[in-house]
Amino acid sequence: MAEFRSLVPFGRGLLGRSGSDPFAGFRQEMDRLLADFGQGLPTAFSDDKDGFIIPKVDVAETDAGLELTAELPGFDDKDVSLDIHDDVLTIKAEHKDEREEKDEKKHYHLLERSQGTFLRRFVLPFEADADKASAHLDKGLLKVSVPRMAPAEKKAKSIPVGNGQ
Repeated sequence: MAEFRSLVPFGRGLLGRSGSDPFAGFRQEMDRLLADFGQGLPTAFSDDKDGFIIPKVDVAETDAGLELTAELPGFDDKDVSLDIHDDVLTIKAEHKDEREEKDEKKHYHLLERSQGTFLRRFVLPFEADADKASAHLDKGLLKVSVPRMAPAEKKAKSIPVGNGQ
């Protein structure tokens, strides 16, 4: 009968005859690397400088079209642009922030600048009526509505009948 210990996935049993997992150190290092990913990277999407945050986006397809909601805290209407080209919706948001502090008594001067760009593209699963699309940004929440193109009316076409000569 075959030995079934060799079929047990990594980490659930001992591998090989030596009783040690040759990949344990590699797996631990990869776990540490992934856990530390993004720590300390500044972001334009929040005041939290300890992590890498990507704005959350919810997309729903309805009978009327597409409804999209994106969290863009700190962005103003003038910072956000949207377009539809070849049935692809593009959302771009660019944010620049500058902060300056001075204290003559303590003799320090601080000037901080941050800049960030958010760009997402969504392939629309239908032909969109771009002229009727709308977007509204309120308190950091962007709501986009992209309606479906109305089906074109199919007109009957008369075909003349000739005598074949």
